Amino acid sequence: MQWGKRANLHPYNFPTSFLANTYITVFHSVSLFASLYVFWLLLSGFFTAFLLSAGVGCALAVVWFARRMDVVDAEGHPIHLGPKALIYWPWLLKEIVKSAWDVSKIILNPRLPISPTLVRFKPSQRTDVGLVLHANSITLTPGTITIEAGANEFLVHGLTRGGALGVVDSEMDRRVTACEGKD
Repeated sequence: MQWGKRANLHPYNFPTSFLANTYITVFHSVSLFASLYVFWLLLSGFFTAFLLSAGVGCALAVVWFARRMDVVDAEGHPIHLGPKALIYWPWLLKEIVKSAWDVSKIILNPRLPISPTLVRFKPSQRTDVGLVLHANSITLTPGTITIEAGANEFLVHGLTRGGALGVVDSEMDRRVTACEGKD
């Protein structure tokens, strides 16, 4: 009996999903290596042969450990969000600055016009990465914090009633949904 027939592992007999998953895993591993190596170069600041090769070795070791722990996937390394995230991050930074300004005005006001409020709402994201991105974006924005994040409901605390109600059916929700790329 031939090896390929007995085990049905001949390269041309692999199911398409296996080949697609292998390609995606390799793509995530290579992009993780590239990201880690670029990060190494940015932090190092020195470009001697030894340090460049040490960066390659460290990046390879981290990728190898990550592969062994089975965390190299679309959730652990969401490289597919790259182009859309580059559009989302500047908008989020602008929202963080605007919210920080509003919170600063509230704090400096002698009357301290706060009205702590909790709101529950259903996010429109479909993936775990999208839900995490949305919950973290709310928390990064001064004056709001995500207390509970689930697939069907977020519980958000706002420093003011307007800030808390501002996260319900918000522009942030629409932009995160667009960033995750799911309908």
